[in-house]
Amino acid sequence: MNDILTIIIPCFNEQEVLPETRKEVGKILNDLIDGEKVSAKSKILFVDDGSSDNTWTLIEDYSKHYSYVTGITFTRNYGHQNALLAGLSIASKYSDIMITIDADLQDDVNAMYEMIDKYHQGNEIVYGVRSSRETDTFFKKNTALAFYALMRKLGVQLVPNSADYRLMSKKAVLALLEYKERNLFLRGMVPLIGYQSAKVFYKRKKRFAGKSKYPLKKMIHFAFDGITSFSTTPIKLIMNLGILVIIVSIVLMIYTLVQKFSGGTTSGWSSLMISIWLLGGVQLLSLSILGEYIGKIFTEVKMRPRFHIRYENYSKKMKF
Repeated sequence: MNDILTIIIPCFNEQEVLPETRKEVGKILNDLIDGEKVSAKSKILFVDDGSSDNTWTLIEDYSKHYSYVTGITFTRNYGHQNALLAGLSIASKYSDIMITIDADLQDDVNAMYEMIDKYHQGNEIVYGVRSSRETDTFFKKNTALAFYALMRKLGVQLVPNSADYRLMSKKAVLALLEYKERNLFLRGMVPLIGYQSAKVFYKRKKRFAGKSKYPLKKMIHFAFDGITSFSTTPIKLIMNLGILVIIVSIVLMIYTLVQKFSGGTTSGWSSLMISIWLLGGVQLLSLSILGEYIGKIFTEVKMRPRFHIRYENYSKKMKF
């Protein structure tokens, strides 16, 4: 096969796991080349997202010793989604197929064999989908399922139990790059492309080494970012909440008048304070949701670059 494959691996402080990642993914790539599934020009592209440890030093060293290893490093940390997009942007200039996978080796690298087969069957996008969530804690498992259910309710078409482990053809990547928003949520953007797709199921493993780069706080922010980037339903819910509060207020007003004319009025300090706190909380919540959308508009209209690359050697290796 003459199709050039690039395996894109975003990295942020991954010095503990990187040697094993290079070894395992390198084996897969060499197997695919030896089996004539992909071109001998195929590469691994590590994207260093502004790491503060020896991640980039390791990538540079691997690039010197292994012809199939290339790398990009940012001027600072721009985030996981921007790292993926940077890898896709550069790889799409030379590659026919691109696979994105995290460096932590939780996603089964062996699923790449089936992904390539699915691609050769005519699929432009192949999603890596977890067959179970046995390795997750009870909290993480149920919150993830709740998130997918909520996104469906809001009209966002996600692939359940699929993250950023996927194969995309050059055609699909070029279509993705036409989406110019700065608030990236690739899990929601890729299904919007609409090309023929397939799924490959695999069992997710525990992290090989190092610490997770997605603690609870970051996961919540990522989830909320995904919701507000793809749906205006929260704004509509504010309107519905306002209508509900007005209806409740009218009912309470009628009740108060009935009590007054029947002579049953009593001092209502408690109910008054509860009403003040409730309405105050509703107003603050509504303002914060509106502020989130306004903040996204503020970010988008400035049209700032998504990332700045300090150095990359992928293009240089692909030209030879």
